[in-house]
Amino acid sequence: MVTQHYFYGVGRRKTAVAQVRIFPNGNGTVIVNGKPMADVLPRDLYQHAVVSPFLATDTMGKYNVTVRVEGGGLTGWSGAISMGVARALVEANEGFRAPLRRHGLLTRDARAKERKKYGLKRARKAPQYTKR
Repeated sequence: MVTQHYFYGVGRRKTAVAQVRIFPNGNGTVIVNGKPMADVLPRDLYQHAVVSPFLATDTMGKYNVTVRVEGGGLTGWSGAISMGVARALVEANEGFRAPLRRHGLLTRDARAKERKKYGLKRARKAPQYTKR
């Protein structure tokens, strides 16, 4: 039995968690939750975020990617996958760390939805003020 070698990375964004495996000597296909990336992430903005680590390291089309992602929405998914791919690339080649860091792809985006406060309608929106 032959096991195919891959590099692994975990990415997180908002409430989304992506488990990414990149396989060397590939043709650049990206599979997200068992489906092609274009079916899961329909907007070009999301697809560009996913492949941006490959563009930053000039390795477009050299790896196949399989992703399992859950939680959150499409924006969180694309950000989490991007971070997971970047971490997997660093595991594959330590020389990729500098360009990925320069493009901000290894830094966790800590922004998340702010909790609702009592007495307010949302996190910061107050009820309309009435004088009389």
